[in-house]
Amino acid sequence: MKPRLDIAFVSDIACPWCAIGLASLDKALARIDADIETTLRFEPFELNPDMGEEGAEVATYLARKYGRTPEQVAQVQARIREHGAAVGFAFAPRTHVWNTFNAHRLLYWAGLEGRAPELKRALLRAYHGEGRNPGAKDVLMELAGAVGLDAARAKAILEGDEFASEVRDRERFWQQAGVGGVPLVVVNDRHAIEGAQPPEAYEQALRQIAAAVA
Repeated sequence: MKPRLDIAFVSDIACPWCAIGLASLDKALARIDADIETTLRFEPFELNPDMGEEGAEVATYLARKYGRTPEQVAQVQARIREHGAAVGFAFAPRTHVWNTFNAHRLLYWAGLEGRAPELKRALLRAYHGEGRNPGAKDVLMELAGAVGLDAARAKAILEGDEFASEVRDRERFWQQAGVGGVPLVVVNDRHAIEGAQPPEAYEQALRQIAAAVA
């Protein structure tokens, strides 16, 4: 009987390192699939919870939040593209930062429908790979339909406040647990792997945890 790992991926769609981390984790999970049974769930974390629906220009926002110059922003983005390419995730130019709360609400629903991994990956590609707004209702409905979810149901969710309290509760849970940055991988509610790690690092950690479980 294979050991079983429950994996929580705490992240935000607006986080480029989360896109890298998930692509890397996916590779690790493929490598251990024959030996370890895993379940992957997604937990919400907002980097920009106070962001308005209109969003903000990237360079201006990063300068205000982190004190980075345009040159520094360009350097960081180049490093992000390099790390993304190493795990097969292609970044496109992103000129805007958006609010992602609606995306997290839709992801919560997708989890109930067994489609959260597909929607999460689609959202990350749409924002980081295509520069689309992951908070826009039309984008969210399109992506929901593309991964096999009911677009009409997605529309109803987005036009109301369904799952808002559930998402807020989960965000509060992680904040109270002391999480201040993402991505964060939590295994069996006990073991934390911080930051976007290479596939080899994720694989090694997961195998070690599985061996302890077994």
